[in-house]
Amino acid sequence: MKTVTALQDESDSWKAFQKQLKDLLELAEMDDESFMGELESETDALEKDLDKRAFRTMLSGKYDTEDALLAIHAGAGGTDSQDWAAMLQRMYLRWAERRGFKVDILDLTVGEEAGIKSTTLLISGSYVYGYLRSEKGTHRLVRLSPFDTAHRRHTSFALVEILPQISDGNIDVHINPKDLRVDVYKSSGAGGQSVQKNSTAVRMTHIPTGIVVTCQNERSQLQNRENALKVLKARLLEKKEAEQKEELDGLRGEYTKAEWGSQIRSYVLHPYQLVKDHRSEFEMGNTQAVLDGDLDSFMEAYLKLSST
Repeated sequence: MKTVTALQDESDSWKAFQKQLKDLLELAEMDDESFMGELESETDALEKDLDKRAFRTMLSGKYDTEDALLAIHAGAGGTDSQDWAAMLQRMYLRWAERRGFKVDILDLTVGEEAGIKSTTLLISGSYVYGYLRSEKGTHRLVRLSPFDTAHRRHTSFALVEILPQISDGNIDVHINPKDLRVDVYKSSGAGGQSVQKNSTAVRMTHIPTGIVVTCQNERSQLQNRENALKVLKARLLEKKEAEQKEELDGLRGEYTKAEWGSQIRSYVLHPYQLVKDHRSEFEMGNTQAVLDGDLDSFMEAYLKLSST
């Protein structure tokens, strides 16, 4: 039903576009100069709409229409990297807010001094995975460290994982309950009244693969178990597809190395300001705008590159 609804919406959208175009042509054929301003305005709007539709055709991957799980893990660099992971989380939250997407924080582990060690977000909306798959990989930050008493320049790394969030009816991953080990514990919090007194956090281990996922942001242990299982299924699906690709391409071991092995984008705040994507070569000098969620240009440049 979800697929049928999406196709119906797409069909209705194209019918509306066709009607707008027909009305515009009829207006132009009247050859009345008093309509010229309206004609130019409507033409510009249709051209922009058509550009968006043309770009949408690049989001034709198997899971591009799905919601996405976005995980961020602080890398080497101690407190600086944990702070960088928190900056990335804020960046993606702002990006999602700009597009009107819904965000649920499924898991969050805070750093000892500042920032976060890891987080998992569920971002829901139209074509979320199609856009966000461009963000998968290592993100590098260069800046004057606010945690260094000498205020020296530091380089920090964080890993971003993007997984499609697929409904159970469409996912080809089956988990034997006997292959799961589920541990419950008290959720970590900021202290005071926010500390959980009951064991509601869930750590789920898939014994055959060793994959571990945690969920602790819901107050219900049952809800955390359900969310953890969703994340686990997404990770197993990614592993399964990566192994199939290795078999087809003969690239043994690529799955374990590709994620953390190379940076996809650098964010330089000192000695100059520049954000550069190392795959598409697209760059922006307004680093604050990027960190505030202005990511569409980077995503589009990557998608255009990968579709050629």
